[in-house]
Amino acid sequence: MLYRAYQNQADLLSPWRLTAQYLGRALWQDGTERTALRRMAARCEVFSRMRLTHTRPAYGIDSVVVDGADVPVHEEAALVSPFGTLLHFRKAHTEAVHPRVLLVAPLSGHFATLLRETVRTLLRDHDVYLTDWHNARDVPLWQGRFGLDDYTLQLMRFVEAVGPGTHMVAVCQPCVAALAATALMAEDDHPATPRSLTLMAGPVDCRINPTAVNKLATDRPIDWFRRNLISHVPWPHAGAMRRVYPGFLQLTAFMSMNPERHKKQFEDMERLLVEGELDKARTIAEFYDEYLAVNDLPAEFYLETVERVFQTYDLPRGVLTVAGRTVNPAAIRRTALLTVEGERDDICAVGQTVAAQDLCSSIRPYLKTHHLQAGVGHYGVFSGSKWNTQIYPRVRETIHAADELH
Repeated sequence: MLYRAYQNQADLLSPWRLTAQYLGRALWQDGTERTALRRMAARCEVFSRMRLTHTRPAYGIDSVVVDGADVPVHEEAALVSPFGTLLHFRKAHTEAVHPRVLLVAPLSGHFATLLRETVRTLLRDHDVYLTDWHNARDVPLWQGRFGLDDYTLQLMRFVEAVGPGTHMVAVCQPCVAALAATALMAEDDHPATPRSLTLMAGPVDCRINPTAVNKLATDRPIDWFRRNLISHVPWPHAGAMRRVYPGFLQLTAFMSMNPERHKKQFEDMERLLVEGELDKARTIAEFYDEYLAVNDLPAEFYLETVERVFQTYDLPRGVLTVAGRTVNPAAIRRTALLTVEGERDDICAVGQTVAAQDLCSSIRPYLKTHHLQAGVGHYGVFSGSKWNTQIYPRVRETIHAADELH
């Protein structure tokens, strides 16, 4: 009923948003800055953009600068599964052999395009692959379930597809699965075991420094989440009747943490349009085009993540299992480990990610590094100026040093 109510509202408002979109374009006239006509056009533009979408935006990475030269980039599907695609950003016409990196994106209500800037930066010095997770509402019911174990096993298949010598970089939520996958592959002495593992702002041990997000997960039993937050995908979507945690609920939770900030952003966009500062207005619009594109999560994955990662802390307690196997981080011996945290992170607090350093007790000290970035929140760990100038150099150093040791 929850999803159907949302869909009915979206369908009801759709004609009004389309009308505002076309009316805004019709009213837009050059040279009308700060006039009533421009204000009306700006309000139509803002209203038409205040909507959720459910289709992955384009990455838009057509080229990257490598050693001072502009190199074309092509997207290729290296491996396709029902719930995710291993996407390869292949650089053309370059003779340099760069380390292969698998960037693991979160499955948490947004599409992997949220890591667009992370991909673009990594492409300077690496051959980049990305876990491009699909929208669960587009996955037919007959494709089966997709839980935390399935996510981890899929991640292992992606690593195998990239091949030996892969370096894994996990951002936020998938840090637990990335560490588990590496541990299982190391225990099997798998030839494709990652040479380095970078964990960025991830909930490895949520008992440390709990945030508002952590407290929300522990304030209620898992049955409450199952009863109140899980819904069935309505017709006519391809995944009709699949149980999901709707992306619009996750987005609502995120936006409710800073409602005044989001309100001000839309007000600023209208003001900038009225005053003719179009480049600045476009920057805000592009951010919200991305931010308001939501991705539904399979119910099994969401509930198991809440319970096993945020409520019972299975990984740090040593009881996390994947397909019946107990995950033992101490099995990791030859993989270099880098953990990264943001000083002002209010989603995954300082201490939660660095906990992986103690769990991976068999990795030699010279293969372990921790970086605490001053002055950044959660998103600043993988995007923005400090990611590019201070965090990325540490990631690159870890990857290239691990290659040299092999």
